[in-house]
Amino acid sequence: KEYILVKKGTLIGVSDMSYPPLESIPDGGTKPEGFEIDMMDAIAKKLGLTMEWLPATKFDTIIPLVKQGGKADVGVSAFTITDERKKEIDFTKPYLDSNQGLVNRKADGKVSEDALDSKDKQVAVQSGTTGESWAQENLPKATVVPLDDIIQALTGVQTGLYNACVADLPVTSYEIKQAYHDLQIPEGGEIPTGEQYGIVVSKKNPGLTKAINKALKELKSDGTMDSLQRSEERR
Repeated sequence: KEYILVKKGTLIGVSDMSYPPLESIPDGGTKPEGFEIDMMDAIAKKLGLTMEWLPATKFDTIIPLVKQGGKADVGVSAFTITDERKKEIDFTKPYLDSNQGLVNRKADGKVSEDALDSKDKQVAVQSGTTGESWAQENLPKATVVPLDDIIQALTGVQTGLYNACVADLPVTSYEIKQAYHDLQIPEGGEIPTGEQYGIVVSKKNPGLTKAINKALKELKSDGTMDSLQRSEERR
């Protein structure tokens, strides 16, 4: 084997587990589920390993945890591949494309970026995400409020605490459909950032990045990725 593992025969992953339909732990459950969970099971299987997850961890602590080594082999939590993050860790090849979504209350109607970029407006984001970076850059006059997870942000918009929230489109669309029926991604609310998600691996473990890339390629060519994405869309 060309790579090092924290635990023999096991691929240990870390995630914030609050990003359905990509990864979450259902209410009352203990077992994680979602597209990224299924994908990592399939990758581990290709490598002849068993997939294991650490307890859910705050999103902005995952990269430092993988970088320091010794606890987790990979970070998998809808991580957008960015040059900034690449200074700290390595990414595998991308496995999913994404944009950002702007969310507000249906009762407030359509909202423009210009209207939100005002000192009396509060915009909720998840700390350490590309949604946070986008909001800071594009809504400099507004107060950008970093929170631990996306559920806090959406609930805050729902209760009127915040005027809007900016987060990954696959997740915001899913949550609105499932639970937040009084929220919306207004017309023009899809922000075309053209992001791609990758798996986070330590720079000290290039062999693992290479092995996962090979597995991802096989999962794409044998149709597994397509069927996993279709089952995610049905969730």
